[in-house]
Amino acid sequence: MLAAVSLCQVRLAAADDGDQVLTAVTVTATRIAVASFDVPAAIGTVPAQQLRDAALGINLSDDIATVPGLLARDRNNYAQDQQVSIRGIGANSTIGVRGVRIYQDGIPQTGADGQGQVSEFNFDSADRVEVLRGPFSALYGNSAGGVIQVFTADGARPDRLYGSAAYGSFGVWRAGIDASGAAGAADEFAYNAAFTHFSVDGYRPHSSAESESFNAKLGYQLEDTDHLALIVNVLSRPDAQDPLGLTPQQFAAGPDQAAPNALLFDTRKNLEQQQGGLTWDSDLTQSQSLQVMGYFGHRTVLQFLAIPVGAERAPTSSGGVVALDRDFGGGNVQWAWRTDLAGGPFSWVIGLSYDWQNELRRGYDNFIGPALGVEGRLRRDENDVSYDLDEYTQATWDIAPRWALMVGLRNSDVNFRVDDHFITATSGDDSGSVTYTAGTPVAGVVFKATSLLNLYAAFGRGFETPLGSELAYRPDGLSGTNFALRPARSVNTEFGAKLQLQPSWYAEAALFETNTADEIVIDTNVGGRTTYENSGRSKRRGAEAGTDWRFAQRWHLQLAYTYLDASYSDAYRTCTTAPCAVPTVLVPAGNRLPGVPRNDAVAELRFGYDVGMRYSASAQYVSAVAANDVNSVFAPGYAVFAASAGYWLKWSRGEANVFLRVNNLLDRHYVGSVIVDDSNHGYFESAAPFNVLLGGALTWL
Repeated sequence: MLAAVSLCQVRLAAADDGDQVLTAVTVTATRIAVASFDVPAAIGTVPAQQLRDAALGINLSDDIATVPGLLARDRNNYAQDQQVSIRGIGANSTIGVRGVRIYQDGIPQTGADGQGQVSEFNFDSADRVEVLRGPFSALYGNSAGGVIQVFTADGARPDRLYGSAAYGSFGVWRAGIDASGAAGAADEFAYNAAFTHFSVDGYRPHSSAESESFNAKLGYQLEDTDHLALIVNVLSRPDAQDPLGLTPQQFAAGPDQAAPNALLFDTRKNLEQQQGGLTWDSDLTQSQSLQVMGYFGHRTVLQFLAIPVGAERAPTSSGGVVALDRDFGGGNVQWAWRTDLAGGPFSWVIGLSYDWQNELRRGYDNFIGPALGVEGRLRRDENDVSYDLDEYTQATWDIAPRWALMVGLRNSDVNFRVDDHFITATSGDDSGSVTYTAGTPVAGVVFKATSLLNLYAAFGRGFETPLGSELAYRPDGLSGTNFALRPARSVNTEFGAKLQLQPSWYAEAALFETNTADEIVIDTNVGGRTTYENSGRSKRRGAEAGTDWRFAQRWHLQLAYTYLDASYSDAYRTCTTAPCAVPTVLVPAGNRLPGVPRNDAVAELRFGYDVGMRYSASAQYVSAVAANDVNSVFAPGYAVFAASAGYWLKWSRGEANVFLRVNNLLDRHYVGSVIVDDSNHGYFESAAPFNVLLGGALTWL
């Protein structure tokens, strides 16, 4: 199959000298199987082994830090998703992931409005994670400052049953089981299904959570030319407590505390999601293929916020409880053609994608009489409907023996509509709609300097619409939707080099710059609600480098470094306190963008054979981060260290391992993530101190 190839993975094949050969093949950058070494884009691949070995296997932020340009910060708060940014894009997200597109097996985990989640991923069944950075991310449409895609492993012979468990500090408990294999006379039926349970008491008070996730991929080969795959995933995370962010003063007094309002209002979140998707891949001819994908899902969220009672009593308030009930779905049709053109390999992809969501949004008071943290009277009732309809095309052509060209274009139409059902004497009909349209061209060229060295350059345009939550409130204090907010638009440039020094040693480096117009920023804070406006221009420029080196048979070294200068190019005014109905505080040109460190460095060294003892040591340094646009508060930089040791055993019918991992070896108290521009100045989310994880796994074949 052309589009559903099993080659799209990181293979570690033993070489004659005992080293291992790194041959990364990607589909995220080009939508068809191409060696990442030959793509004019920065793309990293994290194999399944790294996601699971001596790891908790729950948080994406724990396992992909070795991808340069990417910063994934664990909030230690399961009521909010992890904070993921790529080259500074998405660092200002306070809820979920924004500015970065999230996919699982080609199915979007990012909504039509551009907000995504990584909490749905199940790593017990995963094969790899691909991370695309730079201009070519724009070919995935709205809010594609980068792309993260998780691929479920295909089932294959021999049948395999995998079980794992881990127990750690602060009540961490994880257990998972995964079954995979193939059946039929010609193994035409393949399956892979995993279930994972996780619970944690939390390092801070009021931060306990538990979740259960299920992911399954069922494949069926129809003759030799057609393949069907059904992907189903389910996530249940009931009553995840939210300790909220701490002010700098509270953090200094004790990073192991919850914010007082978290206890007063019993802040928490309940999340349930079910999603299913079906893909059909067909080889129309030896050179042409067709892929059709459709998906549907349902998501419910009930979240209790710490909105002061006085603010909730305001006639236009939406209350302190948010209840979301969302149906979502969509599809993608893609035709691909591979041939020779003027003596060089040529591939062309044409596609059409459609995503929609219909969300019933209700708001309630977070009190009844003197009782706080309970669902009170209805204050908001509306349907928020959004969809995107995009056409895209992408072509790759080896125009000369040492030159290759990749170009693409995507046209996006993103529509938001509000149907207001809560109409009173003080709250009129706030129904309305807005449509955002953008064309995002990209182009890149690769020069094959030698058989070991590729140089490339890429250029593209991108855009990022406001999130539904950013459109939800008007800055004038009246009820209704802020349809005056415009999308941010960017120009992206990248120059890079990829070096395959020897079969088991790979290195990459890139210089990049993103210039953005109409950056979406804080406007007002009234009644416990934040509204947004468009400021002027901003820029993100920097450099990144990484290496992956397997040497002396048993050693494996990974290094990643990112330097990023992210700042506002134009001055504007904002609000820094609450309540604040008129922005008066100046943000000067040159101020640093919040949530973006200038330096991020990661090193990980592993030692061991396939059988016997294995050891690892890792270190990460993250420099200071501005917590707000006015740069009056910074989260200090930090360096943390971790180590693990384990024993691996293999036999003819399976394998087993046990491991002990120690995190934050020096027991450092530091800010793990930042809630940017928090109106109550609760910017800091504490990282866990010294902690231990004991685990193991058993595989039967």
